[in-house]
Amino acid sequence: MRIVIIGGTGHVGTYLVPRLVELGHTVACVSRRQREPYTPHAAWRWVERISLDREAEEQAGAFGGRIADLRPDVVIDMICFTPESAGQLVEALRGRVQQLLHCGTIWIYGPSVQVPATEDQPRRPFGEYGILKAATESLLLDEARRKGFPVSILHPGHIVGRGWVPVNPAGNVNPSVFADIAHGRELCLPNLGLETVHHVHAADVAQAFIRAMNGWSRALGACFHVVSGAALTLRGYAESMYRHFGHEPRLSFLPWDEWKKTVPEEDAEATWDHIAHSPNASIDKARRLLGYEPRYSSLEAVQESVDWLIARGLVT
Repeated sequence: MRIVIIGGTGHVGTYLVPRLVELGHTVACVSRRQREPYTPHAAWRWVERISLDREAEEQAGAFGGRIADLRPDVVIDMICFTPESAGQLVEALRGRVQQLLHCGTIWIYGPSVQVPATEDQPRRPFGEYGILKAATESLLLDEARRKGFPVSILHPGHIVGRGWVPVNPAGNVNPSVFADIAHGRELCLPNLGLETVHHVHAADVAQAFIRAMNGWSRALGACFHVVSGAALTLRGYAESMYRHFGHEPRLSFLPWDEWKKTVPEEDAEATWDHIAHSPNASIDKARRLLGYEPRYSSLEAVQESVDWLIARGLVT
């Protein structure tokens, strides 16, 4: 099949594109700039690279048509963030593709009532990103259910892998947290450290996209969580990382209002976003209908990422 990937040079595309080529598909990768993938692979020699500024093309009302003109059988959209973007693409692709695979996010849910959360829980998003992604999903599923548009939606968690700074045990992306742990220094966590984060390796996200494409009859009009097999509490995550580096855990705790004053404002905002969501998502539906089975646990995925950062001097 001819597959067009929008945003294919990002972290997931680094793993997804070579796998699609190896499976015998013809792949065209659309991106704003000709950025190289995070990890080199010989398969990229066989990929058609197309430079296209999505924002500018959408403002001109031309982006959907430009994608349709590439004559794809399947479109994989990794970088759609608004209902308006999704709507333009749907109108251009209607009746012209076998499947649109849309990359959503577990941020569409907001706080969970019951965990691990399933895909049928009510959407109560907060924050601009979660609200817009939830509205985008709503539009796409409505198109599927009312008009038969062939869309499938995948909701990754916190994506990690080589070349990426993971969400750390303090709930933000400051790499100094991993440096403190690696050197055995004390780490202070907010509250009791019992809020959760839910990672997924980019290779497992790529796996899920391929399984949703191969199992299209079960995936059409549906959404699926794509995360590791289990979420981590901040405390358990920190303790495991200390032991990964050969140290006994050295943790302290402060109430949120005190803790947020101990870190830069940017880090406090990121931590609040993560602990207020405290994602813990079930992958039972993806396992049952798509055969999705993550290769990496959350800790394995994070440890690979952090070891890569240390080897390149990005965490010291």
